[in-house]
Amino acid sequence: MKLDSLRQVPGLVAAVLVGEDGLTIECIGEGSEALAAELASLRTSIARVSDRMGAGRVTRLAFTSERMEIVAMASGDYVLGSAIQRGIDTRPAQQALARLALEIVDLPAGEA
Repeated sequence: MKLDSLRQVPGLVAAVLVGEDGLTIECIGEGSEALAAELASLRTSIARVSDRMGAGRVTRLAFTSERMEIVAMASGDYVLGSAIQRGIDTRPAQQALARLALEIVDLPAGEA
């Protein structure tokens, strides 16, 4: 499974791989289905803002809530995302997501 390398990330709550169509390809952790659905929706919304501003394609998104930090990366037709416990360094998650993004960018549809 593509997301197995994320299981070792400190503080990982959930991780997801979502297709451009919004369907979950793979997920791990508590709340991962909700994370997948919302990241797919956010990608669409943020792409609209980026297009209207002429900013180009969004490739990375990160935000912090009271309990978690969410980091997501777009790679080709896919979105990879992780939810990390707040207060834990997100760099290991960011690095793992970046490595996975490189692996999946060239996959034909349906092979992620």
